[in-house]
Amino acid sequence: MSDNPRHPPGRLTRRTLLAAPAAIAAANVGAGAAAGAAKASDVLDLGATELATAIRRKQVSSREVMTAHLARFEQLNPRFNAIVSQVRPERLMDMAAACDADAAAGRFRGPLHGFPHAVKDTAPTRGIRTTQGSPILRDNIPTADSLVVARMRDAGAIFVGKSNVPEFALGSHSFNPLFGTTRNAWNPAFAAGGSTGGGAVALALHMVPLADGSDFGGSLRNPAGWNNVFGFRPSFGRVPSVPSSDVFGQTFATSGPMARRVRDLALLLSVQAGTDPRAPFSLSDDPTAFARPLDRDWKGRRIGWLGDLQGALATEPGVIETCTNALAAFRAIGMEVEEARLALSAAEMWQTALTLRFWSVGSDLIDFYHDPAKRALMKPEAIYEVEGYLALTGRQVAEASQGRSRIYQAFRTLFDRYDFVVLPTAQVFPFPVAQRWPKEIAGRAMDSYHRWMEVTLPPTMAGLPTLAVPAGFGGPHKLPIGLQIIGPNHSDLAVLQVGHAYEQASPWIGQAIPEARRMAE
Repeated sequence: MSDNPRHPPGRLTRRTLLAAPAAIAAANVGAGAAAGAAKASDVLDLGATELATAIRRKQVSSREVMTAHLARFEQLNPRFNAIVSQVRPERLMDMAAACDADAAAGRFRGPLHGFPHAVKDTAPTRGIRTTQGSPILRDNIPTADSLVVARMRDAGAIFVGKSNVPEFALGSHSFNPLFGTTRNAWNPAFAAGGSTGGGAVALALHMVPLADGSDFGGSLRNPAGWNNVFGFRPSFGRVPSVPSSDVFGQTFATSGPMARRVRDLALLLSVQAGTDPRAPFSLSDDPTAFARPLDRDWKGRRIGWLGDLQGALATEPGVIETCTNALAAFRAIGMEVEEARLALSAAEMWQTALTLRFWSVGSDLIDFYHDPAKRALMKPEAIYEVEGYLALTGRQVAEASQGRSRIYQAFRTLFDRYDFVVLPTAQVFPFPVAQRWPKEIAGRAMDSYHRWMEVTLPPTMAGLPTLAVPAGFGGPHKLPIGLQIIGPNHSDLAVLQVGHAYEQASPWIGQAIPEARRMAE
């Protein structure tokens, strides 16, 4: 008999799935083994790199992978509302069968061969409704993929639908009038974060093996921190933004990956990254470097802890304490951790970011605003951005651009002493889903819908690679929060390597399981 009641005799466990002789597994697939022959929970427990290996060795079929993930979706998505605009299951199974036919013939499409994937609902996706959470785009079905979506499709991903977002990706709470609210994976009474909220929740609940997203004001970082997963904002140009109406001026938002482990996140980045002639700032480094082992010795290197910027950021009680405790993982891998300080004031950095956000977001939405019928469908936060844009002067934009340069230089000065600097991923723990956004933190009023996410904007303004890692659970409801690990310009690989080492020194990250997922297994 089995010594482990969770793994009775004959069950295809994660260990046996990866160790089973390839010839036996291949014979099963080649004989047309019924979808679902592998235990769904074992398939879902695999990390993305393990899943890719198992599919390539034909130890599990794409149909089995799709069946397992669709079952989890049916169990949990009605409650958490992470994936929207779902593709019909029978169509998905047909696409999985085509992946299996290719595998049987020795044709593997790429690292994501047969992976179920929900594209963030801001990214144009051929043949699948792409709404940005707005009623204005309710019926928008693109005829072409964006570049990052095309790269994931070409790598073998099967698109099961879209991941939910706030309207126009504005705000870090994923609700909209088309699909409703995405709920936190750890407690559905609380917000999931955003704007990649649907992706983070689907990932944490194992509805998908990987998630993609985009980030301006923390959209890959805050939801990762709030759902105990990893999110990466790459250096600008690492993942080119194509198509774009402004390939020179819009250097704030960028696409990037999200995963349950750093090495899985790096695998997706290896697919998303790479130069493109349509994006003049795209980086030409070989993206396959991210798919290689991330192990590296960090003994004697330095971490600078920025905390709440010397009290300048309003922060919910418990956030700084939880994040400070997490810094012990850096010490465990031999790094030195010190209090650090940016040379610029938080007030100056906020004004720079506010102006440039008006300029960037407002210019994107101005055509909707000028159409009275469409303006009536825009949420107040979107109108706020457009009207802020309309009030700008050329001098204000020029001064903000100069301010952005000062932010970059302030970080560069810090990197003369520290290898990386660290901030929290948010200033609050997840708040109740019925709350639109925090109006005050620790007695301090928030004067805009995104002021409570001010902590994410300095690395955005500096264009620096930033990895969100889980920091722990805290606050009155014991909910997740994360750390932002910020590296020098274009040091994306080093940031992932130190994040991987942090993860290895923090085994609690993988051991923590949301109750909803536990009940589903």
